[in-house]
Amino acid sequence: MKQLPEATVRPSSQQQATVKEELSLVAIQSKYLLRDTTMTRVYLYVDAFKGKNPVSVEEFCKLYNLNYVIYSDYGTRDRLGYGNVKLETSNVSSVNGKIVIGFDVKSPNRESGVLLSEISQMGTLKKVLNDLTIRFKKESASELFGVYAGSSKEPLQRHYVSNTENFTIKRINEATEKLHVFYYQHSFDAAGSPMNTASRGVSKSLTVDSSFTINSNEPLNFTREGLYNIFADTTQSEGLGILVVNERFPKVTKPELLLGPLLYMSTNNEINEIKKAEDYKKALDKYWLTLMNGNAPLAQQSIRSFYGRVEEANQLFTSYKEGWKTDKGMIYIILGPPDKVQRSKDREVWTYDQRGNAQNVNFTFNRRNNQFVDDHYELVRYAEYQPIWYPVVEAWRNGTIR
Repeated sequence: MKQLPEATVRPSSQQQATVKEELSLVAIQSKYLLRDTTMTRVYLYVDAFKGKNPVSVEEFCKLYNLNYVIYSDYGTRDRLGYGNVKLETSNVSSVNGKIVIGFDVKSPNRESGVLLSEISQMGTLKKVLNDLTIRFKKESASELFGVYAGSSKEPLQRHYVSNTENFTIKRINEATEKLHVFYYQHSFDAAGSPMNTASRGVSKSLTVDSSFTINSNEPLNFTREGLYNIFADTTQSEGLGILVVNERFPKVTKPELLLGPLLYMSTNNEINEIKKAEDYKKALDKYWLTLMNGNAPLAQQSIRSFYGRVEEANQLFTSYKEGWKTDKGMIYIILGPPDKVQRSKDREVWTYDQRGNAQNVNFTFNRRNNQFVDDHYELVRYAEYQPIWYPVVEAWRNGTIR
């Protein structure tokens, strides 16, 4: 499940470089798999640095403590369980620069609960929290099966794999089961304007392009880009959605793909002009140079900043569609990481202390049922966002956002 920490998501590489050899925990993301009806396996994915370098597993185990509490819901103190996890090399590993911690918690006899994890640095008051809603009784494919890249022993926290990536789908008990896969070639729409309060109307139906079966525990490689929804039981309505992307993702580098995110800072005429061009790259270069009044260095800096945000949105928010297309991704790209995040079981509120001339701006995202993923959120849209949104968009267009 994609989650933001309580403050900013993560520092940029420049911010990390300014920290010398100070230890820092930046962010925790999390997911869970149901081991059985009595135990749940929790995974924490931690950004931990010493200066600008990731902390080693051995050093992390020596320097940090992990405690957890299970509450019945957000905003209550009704404890359903608690514990301390001894950190050691048997339950802590390093995957792609992240520290990954796996530990079991006893499942309470409840439909759901909120697991609050706290990682603290020994001898200091420094700590980072993570909250994770767990549905102990749901047992759909996304609760039971994890996606494991290559020979990794830890499941991926993300919803996507590349079309060149080998992976395995398996349960914690590693029992072999037949799984049903439904493939959708559909390209989903990008998020609409935060000011567009018009009714969405009737939801569009999706056509399954193909279906086939696979076995858990067997190496897989889906070479065809698109959305795959996986079920152990086809009578269930919610599956395990996996988005298959190109090998460069979450980066966006192909000229024909660079156009999409510009929707959030461009006019319809500008988008249509680029679409009509025979050479996408030349048209995109012309677009940025025109915005920056021919200032090539400023255009290059703006391009790096904008598509850096797009890459981060893809890393953080990709679900059944690319992260930049989601409501959260749209807000993140234009306004950056929120200064504060408040969560309840079915809602997130992002607060920006100041953007443009506005202070304490809130964006509310409501969790919605989705057949592919369990962390689909939709923005509550208001026409009143207009005086906040357009000045920031204009700042992107004149090159004042770095």
